[in-house]
Amino acid sequence: MANFCARSYIFTLLFSLFLLILPIMSHPQKSCSVLDSGPVTSTIPLISFLEEIQETALNTFGPNNFDPKLYIDFSMKSNLSITQQAFSKLPRTTNGGVASAAKLQKFIQDYFNGAGDDLIYEHPVDFVVEPHGFLPKVKNHEVRAWALQVHGLWKNLSRKVSPSVKEHPELHTLLPLPESCVIPGSRFREVYYWDSYWVIRGLLASHMHKTATAIVTNLIYFVEKYGYVLNGARAYYTNRSQPPLLSSMIHEIYQRTGDINLIKKALPALIKEHGFWNSGVHKVTIRDSEGCSHNLSRYYAMWNKPRPESATMDKETASKLSDAADKQKLYREVASTAESGWDFSTRWMRNSSDLTTLTTTTILPVDLNAYILKMEFDIAYFAKIAGDNSIAAQFLEASKAREKAFNSVFWNEKMSQWLDCWITCKDDQTWEVSHQNQHLFASNFVPLWIKPFESASLAEKVMKSLANSGLVRATGIATSLTNSGQQWDFPNGWAPMQHIIIESLAKSGSKEAYLMAEDIAIRWIRTNHASYKNTGEMHEKYDVEKCGEYGGGGEYIPQTGFGWTNGVVLALLEEFGWPQDRKLDC
Repeated sequence: MANFCARSYIFTLLFSLFLLILPIMSHPQKSCSVLDSGPVTSTIPLISFLEEIQETALNTFGPNNFDPKLYIDFSMKSNLSITQQAFSKLPRTTNGGVASAAKLQKFIQDYFNGAGDDLIYEHPVDFVVEPHGFLPKVKNHEVRAWALQVHGLWKNLSRKVSPSVKEHPELHTLLPLPESCVIPGSRFREVYYWDSYWVIRGLLASHMHKTATAIVTNLIYFVEKYGYVLNGARAYYTNRSQPPLLSSMIHEIYQRTGDINLIKKALPALIKEHGFWNSGVHKVTIRDSEGCSHNLSRYYAMWNKPRPESATMDKETASKLSDAADKQKLYREVASTAESGWDFSTRWMRNSSDLTTLTTTTILPVDLNAYILKMEFDIAYFAKIAGDNSIAAQFLEASKAREKAFNSVFWNEKMSQWLDCWITCKDDQTWEVSHQNQHLFASNFVPLWIKPFESASLAEKVMKSLANSGLVRATGIATSLTNSGQQWDFPNGWAPMQHIIIESLAKSGSKEAYLMAEDIAIRWIRTNHASYKNTGEMHEKYDVEKCGEYGGGGEYIPQTGFGWTNGVVLALLEEFGWPQDRKLDC
């Protein structure tokens, strides 16, 4: 074991030196013993002013139907100083509101464009009403008609950033993009990182390869400009990323198109993104019980203030804390949880009923490290296609090191699941695992989606664990078993987790696992259809206890549209089809 650890250490050292050439090294790793020593990314002056507008609107209009993101998405008609001067002249109340709600409303109309007005509807260049060869396994006429309606939603969600954003960036929180994009929908008016993976899966099922490639081009642009893919295409998202699935998007597009030029264009950006997740504040060196060191990754936002898009809510949450340093730490934890995509869940909380106990930055997440492991395999594969065998070899070695860490750090043999790990600071640069989080979350099964764990025997073991976990419910897989009121907890089910687990089981090579995958897919498709039939909308999340009911909880009302939900339904119908005689209703 000692010799293996020595070899592992030497490789880790060499690979770390390779990563040092990357620009993202400007954020050095901080001592793990400091309470909150991480970086803070600066933002544009407009955001601070819009936060002031946001808080004033809450105090003036009241909390009913108040969405803080609405105000932070405004763009200005005049320059900042003129708008600030006009704002300062509004008559005030003692609570910080404006004396007349009508006057505040008129000020907003006079000086701001509406949220989303700096995006233009864009008809996708490759959209046709019924693509040739669309969902060949769907034989049921009712399902096909509905699937074509879902396919038609790509038109509704397609956007292009207005030229005015590039011409006058100081007037907008929206960021310019080189290509058209697909948004999630409703309050989410801009492109988002991990949503885009499932949007692309749906677009590929819709044979919309050009639209899918345009999305990836935008995300590559972010890496080239910022060093990583932003959470979303807004100036207030530049302080964090989201689950890193860019390489997976490119892999899926390449499998359909064979576009080698895309691979060559993407490869430098993917190497840079890998460096972002494996250096500085995101890198965690863990020493296991055998004395081996492993380099793994965590979520860690470069921000320690209220999130601008939710500033009034974050301040209210932090008001339970009296110490300024504790509030700063909480704000970083909140933003880091947003980076995880699971905002919010008891998965990140020490106390399931208290959001101030978020400690996301001291958790090693199973899913994040699985996505990065997949990224390492993808980069090695792409490098080989591009003819760079040296890079291919380096990333294959990196994947082997992370795979060993999965077996040593995350795997729980007794539960037959991979578990998140709470970590504690051992010395200035090294952490140790305090304990595995043995609560049940859908994320515990994500590694099965990754190549090293694609085996029939392992899939059957994990499948039995999933079947006995209580997560598989009447209409899909619950995110957790804790009903906390947070939106990434019970009874909510989310399209990404359904798809990852279903696809993992289906491609495992086990017939039994495939049948379980198909069963869960049928349940999920039925609840999506029933809800669409009742409401005329595709929803962001669903209640997995009640067929046809959309989900709730969290800090905003349930949203419709909806990018990744549409994508998963189309991808599942492409894989499993729908026989003519299969019942569709709940």
